[in-house]
Amino acid sequence: MIRSISIVCAALLIACVVSADRSAKAFALHPAAFARHPAAFAQYLTGPAATVSAERLPADRRATASAERSAAQTVRPADLVLRNGKIVTVDDTKPDAQALAVSGDTIVAVGSNQEIQPYVGTATRVIDLKGALATPGFIDAHVHFTGVGDAAKNLKLATAKNWDEIVRMVGEAAQKAKPGEWILGRGWHQEKWSEVPSPNVEGFPLHDALSKAAPNNPVWLTHASGHAGFANAIAMKMAEVTKSTPDPEGGKILRDKEGNATGLFNERAQSIVAGALARDLATRPAARVEADLREVIDLAAREALSKGLTSVHDAGSPPLTIEVMKKVVDEAKLPLRVWMMLREDAKNLAVDMPKYRVVNYGDKRFTVRATKRAIDGALGSRGAWMLAPYADLASTSGFNTENLDDVRMIAELAITNDYQMAVHAIGDRGNREVLNLYEEAFRKHPQKNSRDLRWRIEHAQHLNAADIPRFGRLGVIASMQGIHATSDAVFVLARLGPARAEEGAYVWQKLMKTGATIANGTDAPVEDIDPIPSFYASVSRKVKDGSVFYGEQRMTRMEALRSYTINAAFAGFEEGIKGSLRPGKLGDITVFSKDLMTVAENEIPSTKIRYTIVGGKVQYEGTAAPAGSTGRP
Repeated sequence: MIRSISIVCAALLIACVVSADRSAKAFALHPAAFARHPAAFAQYLTGPAATVSAERLPADRRATASAERSAAQTVRPADLVLRNGKIVTVDDTKPDAQALAVSGDTIVAVGSNQEIQPYVGTATRVIDLKGALATPGFIDAHVHFTGVGDAAKNLKLATAKNWDEIVRMVGEAAQKAKPGEWILGRGWHQEKWSEVPSPNVEGFPLHDALSKAAPNNPVWLTHASGHAGFANAIAMKMAEVTKSTPDPEGGKILRDKEGNATGLFNERAQSIVAGALARDLATRPAARVEADLREVIDLAAREALSKGLTSVHDAGSPPLTIEVMKKVVDEAKLPLRVWMMLREDAKNLAVDMPKYRVVNYGDKRFTVRATKRAIDGALGSRGAWMLAPYADLASTSGFNTENLDDVRMIAELAITNDYQMAVHAIGDRGNREVLNLYEEAFRKHPQKNSRDLRWRIEHAQHLNAADIPRFGRLGVIASMQGIHATSDAVFVLARLGPARAEEGAYVWQKLMKTGATIANGTDAPVEDIDPIPSFYASVSRKVKDGSVFYGEQRMTRMEALRSYTINAAFAGFEEGIKGSLRPGKLGDITVFSKDLMTVAENEIPSTKIRYTIVGGKVQYEGTAAPAGSTGRP
């Protein structure tokens, strides 16, 4: 009898220790979430480990333990329940599920329909997924957020088949514009036109036809890459461009044989015309400036949500944008999450870094904890900084667009102020210089684990073989855009030649094998912010003509999914609250019309968004959503 009592007491003691240990671990991981949602905590405590402990008890004690678990499992009705779906959680402890429940903005349970049914109450919104794929909310790790909004207001030139079509579009806009009003557009790419313009210089047109189409309006048309722009005569006059205007460091004014500006301004030379535009816009009253900024924020948010994005990483904005973003969050008018990089003149950063750093502002809606720089330009405009000259223009190796000493200084400020460095580098020389700068900073601060800093290289498109292993060794995140590989493939071979292209062009598998983390995105508005084409490019590397661009570097579908979810969250220090679907994390979810993980590869591009859910609230419902799927029980 005494022996039996001892056994029971020992078993109870083990159960209590296990429960206490699980309690401590649970609250250590998600204290706020479990305090707000005790049902999630109860589910955690009554998981497999607790069950094993209870099964060691005698039958009468097991019955008591079962009753206690039933009481603990009494749950409050959730605000949102998804059921009858294929839920890919990106959580290794429970990779797949059929249903989940969200209370407030937090996931409280993930499991089968039967397991989630207790969370359905009279006021619960229930969405029958009818077998549709649901994943963690997609995160675009590199967009220009206000640029997306601006693009929605301006001429969209990405679909123009040739220069004549662009001239026509500008002419039509000029007929509607007031004299002196700027005509803006973005998205043209000379390598994607059906024919080379004539006359041309280095493949770029001359401004004459554009100037004739809009004689009374300044015109500024930004290249698809954002690294070049084209101006008409009146815009160049406002910018005071003459034959004697010097090329700025890190940029070039393209000229004809007589030395006249053709209208093309490459890399940092863009600032000459952009400065004239900025001076004109600066005449607006402050209230108008803020109203315009609020408009583009709203347009960008709606565009992102319609494409299934629940979070975006903004690749560099000034203090004014940060200030207005915080106001929008305070007013509960930002429907998705924005993680923003501070970008401004280097001389201001010592003061502004601590001033503007903010993490999980509002309801985890807004964060500023990185600073953005750009060390080179884009490959398409031959601005990417290469170790050797371009194969199709031996007179240039691209441009270094930012003083390396400034970048070193900013790296020191980043360590002091707990900021991530995020440096744009596309060419192999640009990437090597950034890696050198990072490694130098890590050596100067041995107390800082480089992997813990999670510094990033934005784009990392063209790498020398010797530099690829450095990403994994240093813990540098490669923030890349899958869609760039197939979009740029049409001119990569011409620019680099086959040897350099095969060695280091968009080498996702080579990077991942070094242990590097790849976060995916679009670089919108350089490309459409839609993640589906980028996901497709990541797993297929298929070009429009049907050819495959170095297919051995393709991602698996799970690798591509992770690059858009948990990897992107990790790239922003947010893997603890987003990037996978598990109790305690934010209820950010994307639902698709087709199963991206199993559908035939050629069907991926036609996939649509059914629901975009942010913090348990449906922020976008597509026409692909099944009828009757959003009602209450």
